Amino acid sequence: MHLIIYGPEGSGKGTQAQILSRELNLPVLTSGDLVRKAAEMNNRIGRICRLALESGSYVQDDIMYQLWRDKLKEPQSKKGFILDGFPRNINQAEFLVSYVDKIGYAIDKFIYLNISDNEAYDRLIIRKRKLFPGSRISHDTPGRIRKRLKEYRQMEQELVNYFKNLGILLQVEGNRSVEEVSQAILDFL
Repeated sequence: MHLIIYGPEGSGKGTQAQILSRELNLPVLTSGDLVRKAAEMNNRIGRICRLALESGSYVQDDIMYQLWRDKLKEPQSKKGFILDGFPRNINQAEFLVSYVDKIGYAIDKFIYLNISDNEAYDRLIIRKRKLFPGSRISHDTPGRIRKRLKEYRQMEQELVNYFKNLGILLQVEGNRSVEEVSQAILDFL
């Protein structure tokens, strides 16, 4: 099974992805992990990823495609996964759907966790995740959180509609308890 879990930061994507991973025996693949790992490299991509992390911005699409191509064609990826944090916009969605089709599989469900900006902000301000391993800079400062939520909301509806039109959208209200959200997802799957 190939799943995407989507929602604003703070919606519980990571928590739900881990629960689904245990329940369905699928690995979780995240853009954040790919970007943080790339940021440790001393090359062009590493510098671009570090700059995006430090500024609180998303990594540009062409770099994300480079990071994802190798990951998506691994034998384990072909068996199944849960994507967390990718795609973030319509261009990335079109790339993903086209690329996995090209290499022989498809996305089964797009799980959309819907929560308000206020709820996301309240959850993120407590988290205080660092930019990357070894960094002393918090990824979750008020300014960085607001910037990321604003960027997310600008792309959200078009992306949700794209997967709705493909017939694979599963929308879940993320304001509920962790257990209620995970049960709703598992009941549907």
